[in-house]
Amino acid sequence: MKKLVIICFILFKICPATAQDGNLISPKIAKKYSLSYKELKEYEGLYEYINNTTLKIAASPIDTTLLCIINESRYPFTTIGKDLFLNPVKDSVVFLRNSQNKVIGYKAGKDTFNLLPQKVSFPKQMWYPRLNIPKNFTYSYQQPKNDNDGLKTGNLDNTGLDKQLLNEMVQKIVDGTFPNVHSVLIIKDGKLVFEEYFYEHNKNKLHELRSATKSIISALTGIAIEKGYIKSKNEKVLPYFPEYTFKNNLDLKKQITIENLLTNQSGLDCDVYNPKAVGNESQMAYEKDWIQYSLDLPMVDSAGGIGQYCSSNPIIMGRIIEKATKMTLPEFATQTLFKGIGIKSFAWNFKLDPSSGETFCQVNLRSRDIAKFGLLYLNKGLWNGKQVIPKEWVEQSLDKHSVIAGLDYGYLWWTKYLDVNGVRYYGKLAQGNGGQKIYIFRELNLVTVITAGHYNMQSSSNELNAKYILPAFNKK
Repeated sequence: MKKLVIICFILFKICPATAQDGNLISPKIAKKYSLSYKELKEYEGLYEYINNTTLKIAASPIDTTLLCIINESRYPFTTIGKDLFLNPVKDSVVFLRNSQNKVIGYKAGKDTFNLLPQKVSFPKQMWYPRLNIPKNFTYSYQQPKNDNDGLKTGNLDNTGLDKQLLNEMVQKIVDGTFPNVHSVLIIKDGKLVFEEYFYEHNKNKLHELRSATKSIISALTGIAIEKGYIKSKNEKVLPYFPEYTFKNNLDLKKQITIENLLTNQSGLDCDVYNPKAVGNESQMAYEKDWIQYSLDLPMVDSAGGIGQYCSSNPIIMGRIIEKATKMTLPEFATQTLFKGIGIKSFAWNFKLDPSSGETFCQVNLRSRDIAKFGLLYLNKGLWNGKQVIPKEWVEQSLDKHSVIAGLDYGYLWWTKYLDVNGVRYYGKLAQGNGGQKIYIFRELNLVTVITAGHYNMQSSSNELNAKYILPAFNKK
């Protein structure tokens, strides 16, 4: 899910940018064209979208940009003419008007989508990190409140963290130096000692995890094995799908194991880092049966071979858990992992068909609950005296089993390092597109959680950790 299906991108894939009369527009000329914020607001509204869904179009007052909004994801358009825009992959979007010069819809390729009559509002707080901030604003640290949600809270004092650096971090987020950061939480020595939210986000708002969902599927796999629903990580995959007939290299596919799915070593041709791969998330998203699509793919390597980042692998794993437990994946999570660490509020549509084309089966959690999940792994699966995930499974999940894009990879967990003023810090990482990151620094007894909206662009999450959180420990 690293390159989660970008709906706006898929939808607007048509020929090179043209004016409405069909004339080609030079990219250099396109960059010079601009519309005022007032003019951009003419396009705002709720629009029809594929598969009987909708999307929103909004004008940003911050940078005078038109945005396509799908759930929490925002994708900027480039203005290249009156009613004509380029999406981030440089495909054109043409807005349509009626005889009264009112926008009534947009055209993408051969398809036309109408502007719907329902009114939508875009609250001011979605554009600004904090409202009503005075020019001389100075952040003052506040200890997180105890919400009796199973997460202990504490003060920064005696944690080793640098309060001045954290104050500066918040200042930089609020003044726009680091835009689109939604939340920053820090757990040190088992206690939540730092918790800040920005824009319209707060402690009760659910947030997309994107590919960090993979790490939750890994946890559920360990629980399913421990409870006897799945015999072992060495079980073969294809016997779980006797109702299917699969194509391509069937003998090789028969060797794929559950462990191969978790380490991204299935051998299926669906590496997101390889543009020549036959399979990809964008294609799978609108296939009527994601299991059929995934296991029909050709094999480019034997199972257990080269690591390839492929979202089909955790998708298949999630379905195996469902078949083994005879529950939906969200139901199994509710009865086990979520119940174990007190997660009561979440959203998770795990349906392997086009109904998940926009969400790609990701889970949405509160930032505090994301932090709980990180703390659970820091504590080797133990939560308030109860072993929620087997200790051995946690240790195996965070160990190196394969290498993906040059980085050590466990069971749907990454190992990454951050260099901080000459000191290298290694962390175990669950991560998702947009800047969703759960860092576990075991030697520091530290968990950091950052959620953000940097979809399909460089996230500031690593920089925030490296500049404002980790430097406090360089001299320790």
